[in-house]
Amino acid sequence: MNMNAVLAIDQGTTSTKAITFSDTGEVLTVSRSPLKQIYPQHGWVEQDPDDLLESVISSMRDAYQQATAKNIKISSIGITNQRETTIVWDKTNGRPIYNAIVWQDRRTAEFIDTLKSANVESVIRSKTGLMLDPYFSASKISWILDNIPIARPLAEQNKLLFGTVDAFLIWKLTDGLVHATDVTNASRTSLFNIRTLEWDTELLNIYNIPSNILPETKKCTDNFGNVSKVILGESIPIYGVAGDQQAALIGQHCFTEGQVKSTYGTGCFALANTGDKIIESENNLISTISYQLSDTLAYGIEGSIFMAGGSSDWLINNLGIIRDHSEIETICNSVSNDHDVYMVPAFTGLGAPWWEPNTRAAIYGLGRETSKNELVRATIESVAYQTNDLIMSMVKDGVSLAEMRVDGGMVTNHWFLQFLSDITRLNIQKSSTMECTALGAAILSG
Repeated sequence: MNMNAVLAIDQGTTSTKAITFSDTGEVLTVSRSPLKQIYPQHGWVEQDPDDLLESVISSMRDAYQQATAKNIKISSIGITNQRETTIVWDKTNGRPIYNAIVWQDRRTAEFIDTLKSANVESVIRSKTGLMLDPYFSASKISWILDNIPIARPLAEQNKLLFGTVDAFLIWKLTDGLVHATDVTNASRTSLFNIRTLEWDTELLNIYNIPSNILPETKKCTDNFGNVSKVILGESIPIYGVAGDQQAALIGQHCFTEGQVKSTYGTGCFALANTGDKIIESENNLISTISYQLSDTLAYGIEGSIFMAGGSSDWLINNLGIIRDHSEIETICNSVSNDHDVYMVPAFTGLGAPWWEPNTRAAIYGLGRETSKNELVRATIESVAYQTNDLIMSMVKDGVSLAEMRVDGGMVTNHWFLQFLSDITRLNIQKSSTMECTALGAAILSG
């Protein structure tokens, strides 16, 4: 073997990527597997955990085989993942007892309203940095425990496990030997105290969740066990785990307090590094953990938009008014600035800073002269408008910003980036790699 590399697993909402990186961050091999979403009811979003696992294993094997053919040796594996998505499984047979409930899912909105009525939001906010919203994992766990008949009996018998996607993958890839998550993913559950860095008994009681189903929490750069030889033919250690937005922050090299990145995938997530300080937002943003390395703990302030590139997918897959994303930039350039059509892309409610889970999507300003082009441009503009809501909230909370580093599928559209800069009045820096999230996992692992 004449080169060492790190294999990064980037398990996203609509696809899984496995990418090998050199020790200088060069992409060596890439494999991608699509992942289907399931919509049982309006506002419900699920995935089949077995399909999710298969997408990871098939991508890993393909990227690994490509690397082996090039005389590249994989030294370690890093994992980054869609956050908040919730999986609960029977540890005696490894079978999920229900589909993965995806971060976009809004089924627990009524339950969240009952918690708000019980006046527990201030306690949850002070300990977790999070809003009371269906977005986070805790209410999803509660729903599974209360609606799947075998769930609580299994928990009482100590046979049930919960994990965000990273923990589920680690358990499966290590053949059930390691049940662990990292602090960034734990900080998105609404059960983890970001001040004490522990699962919190009071929070568990609020959500009626037993502690015995929870994974061990580790630093982002800890050892998470070895991948079973059955997967790749050799046992490779897992070093480096972080939720996708924190991994993108690392991939964008935002290691200095005040640096901010915004990732445009299915949703949009703007995350600013706040160093060793927890900023308690007065403008409906959330406090979170950016990363924990061997000797460094960094916090962050984040705004989450539920629909960014997902709105463009809706234009393609649901309306069929464009064939693929490559058409969008040309269409945006063809529409005048005074078209007066506006999109509110609340297909799964509104995230920060509004936090309105029951709001529905809407289009305003339609006239007889409106064509598909105005609708396409309004959809793209809506992402910039939502980003500006987040940036203005960060500024009001005291974060000093001059530039924003961007990545994700939408940043190939240079019209969008210029419009984003115009609206936010920030210098926009586009990453030199399209794979910032996976790169972040590789940096942690390396």
